[in-house]
Amino acid sequence: MSQAKDTLLRLLALLRLIPTEPQRIASTTLLEKLHDKGFSVTLRSIQRDLNRLSLPYSLQCDESESPFRWSFTRDAPLRLEDMDAPTALALYLSESHLTTLLPQTVIDQLSPQFRRARNFLGDVGHNGLADWARRVRAIPNGKTLLPAAIAPEVWRVVSGSLLERRKIEVAYRSRSKGGVKQLVLHPVGLVARHAITYLLASVDGYDDLRQFALHRIQLIQMLETEAREQPDFNIDEYIARGRFSQRQGDERVELVADVHPQLAELLSETPLSDEQSLVGLPDQAWKRLCAWVALDRETLWWIFGLNENIRVHAPQVWVDEIRQRLKSMHQFYLNEEILAIPAPNLSCASTADAKHTV
Repeated sequence: MSQAKDTLLRLLALLRLIPTEPQRIASTTLLEKLHDKGFSVTLRSIQRDLNRLSLPYSLQCDESESPFRWSFTRDAPLRLEDMDAPTALALYLSESHLTTLLPQTVIDQLSPQFRRARNFLGDVGHNGLADWARRVRAIPNGKTLLPAAIAPEVWRVVSGSLLERRKIEVAYRSRSKGGVKQLVLHPVGLVARHAITYLLASVDGYDDLRQFALHRIQLIQMLETEAREQPDFNIDEYIARGRFSQRQGDERVELVADVHPQLAELLSETPLSDEQSLVGLPDQAWKRLCAWVALDRETLWWIFGLNENIRVHAPQVWVDEIRQRLKSMHQFYLNEEILAIPAPNLSCASTADAKHTV
């Protein structure tokens, strides 16, 4: 019985080592890998096993070179091959991103695959693709906030309601109005933006779509009744209309500004828009920037972040707001009451006791 069990385990291990065409693996390589896994087997035994398994499992042999190369056919009825390095790398790098985009039921089904990917990359440290995961990172442009904490039950119910097209009842804490309200919502979509994920939904009895931050949902339950369909809803069009960019108007405006040479170099490599020009200014290294952009708060905040590296000439609405902001900040930092606070009283709690609050 023990010998039969060892043979079965060896055959399973052998099948898991064989890739799907067009990839192939040599019989001698299979022998080495089986030895690495602790199986005592000869090359002749492997060749005999492969011939016996080729018909029921749709294995094919390339005899054009020696040693022979083996692979599964594309339409093989059963595939037991181990995860390859490209697949493991893709899963490893996408895991943290997909966790906030896919329904919880899908994440639960993918969890074993994510775990296999981590284990695979951990076991093949000499592999170039495995090493890629330790050498490559994507970082955001600018300061990022910690993601808002979403209760697992909230994510499970919200994602489930979208899949099943059912209404949900929530206790929602409004940031603008304060207090907690009981609402029945008709979900239509999800948008992850920076550190916050928003549910797009209409409130029962109303047709307009609103945005609900998932981390502000305190209690939630899925109802048995179906959510109201919005056949004309298109999530890409919704985003393109500036629903998340706090637009000040529907029109585009021409941003005209003088920019520092280093900023000009950056904008020449990564333009602010498709319609942008940079022209040198007489007798100085600064350049004149002209770009057609949306009249939104995001662009204005970007300008504020540049500080003394930009001098805006147009649109006038932004020039006026920049002047007002600078005036307010100037007065704020000249406030004698703030400046008179003793230094020891300015410190926050010690690092050990400090906690972020929402």
